[in-house]
Amino acid sequence: MFFLETPPDTSQYMVAGYAISFGVMLIYVASLFIRYRNLNRDMSMLEEMDKDK
Repeated sequence: MFFLETPPDTSQYMVAGYAISFGVMLIYVASLFIRYRNLNRDMSMLEEMDKDK
């Protein structure tokens, strides 16, 4: 009858969603790390230029 049907298996979509979410978060964290590294490099260059004056 109507209620005896089993729900569709959507576990693959769940795994794909978690994988995409994890990938996006990993890219974001890598972006923050690169920005932080570049900021420190720029700060040290500016401090070095200030000492030369």
